[in-house]
Amino acid sequence: MNPLLSDLLQVLKLDRLEDDLFRGQSRRLVDGRVFGGQVLGQALAAAYATVEGREAHSLHAYFLRAGDADHPIVYEVDRSRDGRGFTSRRVVAIQHGEQIFHMSASFQVPEAAIDRQAEMPQVPPPEAVPDLATAVAEAKRKAPDRPQPFRIHEHPFEFRPAQLPDPLAEVPRDPQVKVWIRLVERVPDDPVLHHCLLAYTSDYFLLGAASMDARMTSEREQLQMASIDHAMWFHRPARPDEWLLYVLDSPTASGSRGFARGSLFTRDGRLVASTAQEGLVRRLSP
Repeated sequence: MNPLLSDLLQVLKLDRLEDDLFRGQSRRLVDGRVFGGQVLGQALAAAYATVEGREAHSLHAYFLRAGDADHPIVYEVDRSRDGRGFTSRRVVAIQHGEQIFHMSASFQVPEAAIDRQAEMPQVPPPEAVPDLATAVAEAKRKAPDRPQPFRIHEHPFEFRPAQLPDPLAEVPRDPQVKVWIRLVERVPDDPVLHHCLLAYTSDYFLLGAASMDARMTSEREQLQMASIDHAMWFHRPARPDEWLLYVLDSPTASGSRGFARGSLFTRDGRLVASTAQEGLVRRLSP
């Protein structure tokens, strides 16, 4: 298996310390921080470990402090409610004796009911568009003096942008991003693992969309950026090792905060998840 993917699957396997207490390992990103998606995926894995026969349908989380990538994170699960149809869990992530994150997640017994959804936007298929590194390099060639809003580093995912901002156009007032996402290799047929991987994936590109106007006019070193909160709703089953189209937009930014929302579609057009996030986007003083 691809070593990056193998490592990600290992990160999502938590050590059970007590019935409702778990420990997860951390990984360092290029900027030295813990990736928010890692904490989302691990927290959901901890909550799932206390639930039987029910599927996650939503989660709502706050990032309180930056995680220390050189130390594990402890997850404490509170069994808030076990109802007839729904189960609620609250998860607190702790490092060095302090809360760095907390999340509420809700689970439901599967039910059949009305099924409707918005249509997926028309975009080129993933085979017809370049990977992210190629797209960013081409944008840099066209506009060498403009900062690039996306960084390139190794991931266990493939990214193929179906729509990025035109590097020669004016900075967009309503930034939009459409990108195909897929794990680099197949993973086991485990719906719980798929949900945790989707939670991990959901943190990609949201802050980038929310901060697009700032990142296209300022170098990354001139900006202070961090996720503040994150919400996700799981609508239908999906495999993260098959192509998913992530459609994102940012309708507003104010008060040094940018807001973005996203929709995840399978390539045959099923809407499988929705996301929303607000992030800190602050220009640093010289």
